[in-house]
Amino acid sequence: MSEITYREACREAIRDALKRDPRVFLMGEDVGHYGGCYAVSKGLLDEFGPERIRDTPLSESGFTGLGIGAAMNGMRPIVEIMTVNFALLALDQIVNNAATIRHMSGGQFGVPLVIRMATGAGRQLAAQHSHSLEGWFAHIPGLKILAPATLEDARGMLWTALEDPDPVLIFEHVMLYGVAGTLAADAGPVPIDKAAVRRPGKDVSLITYGGSLPKALKAAEALAAEKIEAEVIDLRTLRPLDDATIMASLAKTRRAVIVDEDWRSGSLSAEISARIMEQAFWNLDAPVARVCSAEVPIPYPRHLEEAALPQVPAIVAAAKQVVG
Repeated sequence: MSEITYREACREAIRDALKRDPRVFLMGEDVGHYGGCYAVSKGLLDEFGPERIRDTPLSESGFTGLGIGAAMNGMRPIVEIMTVNFALLALDQIVNNAATIRHMSGGQFGVPLVIRMATGAGRQLAAQHSHSLEGWFAHIPGLKILAPATLEDARGMLWTALEDPDPVLIFEHVMLYGVAGTLAADAGPVPIDKAAVRRPGKDVSLITYGGSLPKALKAAEALAAEKIEAEVIDLRTLRPLDDATIMASLAKTRRAVIVDEDWRSGSLSAEISARIMEQAFWNLDAPVARVCSAEVPIPYPRHLEEAALPQVPAIVAAAKQVVG
């Protein structure tokens, strides 16, 4: 076991992929000489050279399209988009091209492309750099959407994603990059189709993903002090959702709180809530509760940013309400 940060786990995942497969290359804004906007790719240019670590112009649509073409021609590109907000500039390439080519070609062509991007708020980066829009992409057939929340997933999901014949988007929460912990030196690939029970419990299910997982775990600790045993579900994969793990948890706890940093209206939490009502209504002892971001652009001032985001006290209060 070795001490490592989430950022370093992401870097080791990229380094391992570059060593393992000559078809893999990384490209994006500032990934080379600058070492990545969040320092994930620091040092990789010196190690692998400009053919494998490619700085791109500020043109998300352009270099995402390049990645699609490279993937269709046998390469295994990792495209880094600096932040999910900027991925909107590549929506046409991601939604109309990457996600549809297998269908529109009758299965003749696939797009084995991985797109990584930072998501979420908490670093006072203001409204154009702070939103959680992964739920938008989870709406699109033809894409797989991953949200690694642990060191093991940050290290292992990329491996599995690069072996997928279709496009995979990986959302790395900005507040996780500095989180440190231990990771086995031989940590390898992890599955990308199953949710995980991060903490067992019997009274209420806290369903979340990504940067909200640490908050849900802290809320579970606070609830335990009040004799409420919360089960914490880490979705891990947002498309396809692992309904079975969610419903199995609810069969035990009979109560659900969904924690989602996206806005409430039309969010992933709304989709999960609907699935629970469709599949587990008769197991419920209380309505499904949701803790989401305030429906405003994420503010810049720290106190307003914190007020706009899901926080531990709100999760605790929601859980106590459904249990009460």
